[in-house]
Amino acid sequence: MPAKIASGTPSPQKKPATSAAPLDDRACVLLKTLVENYIAGGAPVGSRILSRASGLDLSAATVRNVMADLEDLGFIASPHTSAGRIPTPRGYRFFVDSLLTMQPLEQMDHARILAELAGAKAQPGQIINHASRLLSDLTRFAGIVVAPRHPSNRIRQIEFIALSEKRVLLVLVTSDGNVQNRILSTDRAYSSAELIEAANTLNQNFVGLELDQMRTRVHDELVRIRSDLQALMTAALTASGEALMPKESETIISGEKNLLDVDDLSSNMRRLRELFDLFEQRTALVRLLDLSQRAEGVRLYIGQESGIATLDECSVVTAPYQVEGQVVGSVGVIGPTRMAYDRVIPIVDITARLLSSALTEQAQG
Repeated sequence: MPAKIASGTPSPQKKPATSAAPLDDRACVLLKTLVENYIAGGAPVGSRILSRASGLDLSAATVRNVMADLEDLGFIASPHTSAGRIPTPRGYRFFVDSLLTMQPLEQMDHARILAELAGAKAQPGQIINHASRLLSDLTRFAGIVVAPRHPSNRIRQIEFIALSEKRVLLVLVTSDGNVQNRILSTDRAYSSAELIEAANTLNQNFVGLELDQMRTRVHDELVRIRSDLQALMTAALTASGEALMPKESETIISGEKNLLDVDDLSSNMRRLRELFDLFEQRTALVRLLDLSQRAEGVRLYIGQESGIATLDECSVVTAPYQVEGQVVGSVGVIGPTRMAYDRVIPIVDITARLLSSALTEQAQG
């Protein structure tokens, strides 16, 4: 399972290595140096560069030995075309969990996020669109926001109208004034008096409840209802539940085209097409981002950790956001595994926090 980035604004202080770390201090320094150099330059890192950049007083031969150990442990790999090494997803994961030094977000970027989100107070949709675009602009990757689900309506009134011997029209009036009709096929004919009694019972017990509340009360109330009306009541409540189902979450993605400029991804056009197909379908992405709503703080999925094959060469950084203390959606960035985690993680974290503040202020205003 992907590890959770510590909640709270990422600190510029270095994260301590876990006690279970399988590497000694020397290997940690060399791995950290290798990952940072590879992220910055994109080229496999050789022992000479590591020897100079690590600040350790080690011979090239010693560095090569340590690198061989790191490769055996699965933290780095050696491309066929180069004597240097590159990080593996396991190497990135250890780097992020134990070695990463977070960079504080630049004041200018922080001010831009705050100004643009606060400046879109008129409509929540505008605020969410601004957040997606900001994530894309600041990281130069794809920014994604899962918007809150539209809240469930409530049933305001229920009425039955006989259409034929075994067909009944169910009329539902929802709290937003929408009138929905459902035709129910029944196992027997119902008299006008029975239809009025059924409607009165449902209006008395279920009007004004949200869908989840209706489901909770159904069983307890139906046992008290005349057995010969239970089938009609059950059919009516099922149809009411369908009418009240909230709409699917809207997903806003910005900056997909930024990934065309990422060498690590653009060199594989087949995978890039699959990635754009994923953006278009969105269902798998929504499920992934929904997971971030179940935990505090920032979550990071590296390569196969996402469970989505198309993202095997990507990393996804996500964080939940709230309205009035309730988690309602999530924000994220999708980019290559070779991303500047020390910068992207704070951008996602702070955007989620400022989006929460802006939406809460809008809701209370």
